[in-house]
Amino acid sequence: MDTPVTFNEDVDSWKTVMFLYNSALKEVGTKLEILRDEFQYIHKYNPIEYIKSRIKEPESIVKKLRRYGYEISIENMVKYINDIAGVRLICSFTSDIYRLAEMIGNQSDLKVLSIKDYIKNPKESGYSSYHMIVEVPVKLTQKTIYVKCEIQIRTLAMDFWASFEHKVKYKTKNDVNPKMSKELVSCAKMINKFDTKMINYK
Repeated sequence: MDTPVTFNEDVDSWKTVMFLYNSALKEVGTKLEILRDEFQYIHKYNPIEYIKSRIKEPESIVKKLRRYGYEISIENMVKYINDIAGVRLICSFTSDIYRLAEMIGNQSDLKVLSIKDYIKNPKESGYSSYHMIVEVPVKLTQKTIYVKCEIQIRTLAMDFWASFEHKVKYKTKNDVNPKMSKELVSCAKMINKFDTKMINYK
């Protein structure tokens, strides 16, 4: 019988949580690799440049819970933080992003919980990416547990910009001055134009 993700505040709860999120990453990673291989087999074209995956660091989880105003607990972490397990798909073209998002959404054993399209609606900072929160079944010997995972899909150019912005914020301890902020937005617009032009060469 399927069981929702719930954890008790016991000695092994953190280990249990990490085991489940790592298992969810493996499940999602395998599905994406199969989709990539199938696409390559049928269309003779690979829309995925590469796949990255990660588990959010404990200090980042705590910081996010505090920012949201929640008490620090395993239960709140599981309930309110959707990107503890994260997978990033890097594509060559913007059109590949929406094609992949559709393919992921059509997976019968994945449930799409939410979508944020920062490509059509970029953040004020200039950040562009396509975010999906999905629920993936982790099948254990006694039960099936559904675990949330975030999938980010972006182009190589978008990923370069996001990586650069992250490094700038880290270096300045999140205190980005107005001039730098304006330059980052300007660069993001240039990257968007580049991605749009590149579609013509696909």
